[in-house]
Amino acid sequence: MERQQLSDLTIFAEVARAKGFRAAASRLSLQAGSISEAVQRFEDRLGVRLFERSTRSVALTAAGERLYSRSLPALSDLEIAIQELDEAKDAIAGTLKLSAPYSAGPFFLDRLLAQFAKEFPDVRIELIYDDAKVDLVTSGIDAAIRSNTLLEQDTHAVPLGPKLKMAVVASPGYLSEKGTPNSPDALLDHDGIFFAFGNSGNVAPWSFQGQDGPRLVNPKRRFVVNNLRSIVELAESGLGVAYVYREAAKDAIEQGKLVSLFANEVPELPRYSLNYRTKRHMPPRLRAFIDLAKKISA
Repeated sequence: MERQQLSDLTIFAEVARAKGFRAAASRLSLQAGSISEAVQRFEDRLGVRLFERSTRSVALTAAGERLYSRSLPALSDLEIAIQELDEAKDAIAGTLKLSAPYSAGPFFLDRLLAQFAKEFPDVRIELIYDDAKVDLVTSGIDAAIRSNTLLEQDTHAVPLGPKLKMAVVASPGYLSEKGTPNSPDALLDHDGIFFAFGNSGNVAPWSFQGQDGPRLVNPKRRFVVNNLRSIVELAESGLGVAYVYREAAKDAIEQGKLVSLFANEVPELPRYSLNYRTKRHMPPRLRAFIDLAKKISA
């Protein structure tokens, strides 16, 4: 059935139920003339007369009675379905699908999701850890947690999580063998262990803050890895200098397995962002997650 036919059928049923054009127009918030035109159009399309009209009353014809009795159950089911949809759109339930980089889990995301799950037990959570950029249109993901460099264009972003403190680290053994660099620029002569975003062609830059402003210094690429734990372990093994989140290397630094270099010249990176497509018709479960993330990250 075409959309126009369904609309005309709905109007026909309302006229039959209200036993008049004006009463039906009032219930549907339409002009009485529009109601009359719709019924006339419907009758012309069907080729039968559905109502007997007079200046005082409107009554169903035999054909109208048959159509009304047959269509009423289906229209009632449709009304119930729409009502249930209206009720469901305000319910915080369903499946929340998220994508996030591996590092976000231990930093803050695991705790955030645990709290969200306790507050909204009717929401199922699907979290895919992946450092690559996500297409929010084709992936079926509700939202992606990403760094600023991996945000989708024409989308909305909400900062969340802690500020990202970085560290340049190397093992005592590596520094003993290769020498300890006395400035970030000296790293050009050292082996670097780089973090890769999804593939080895897109690596995280090494940024430093000095008196002349920010600058990038990238050592020789010895390793390119897309896993922070592996980067820390490779650095502990003496295979190069690494530029990592300080949180990821904190235990190794405290245990003396790694030495932190240029602590005063390594800047904080921007916080992660929760990236989503649109604010219109947002699922309540995503709105609830965003509100909680804002609250915790404030």
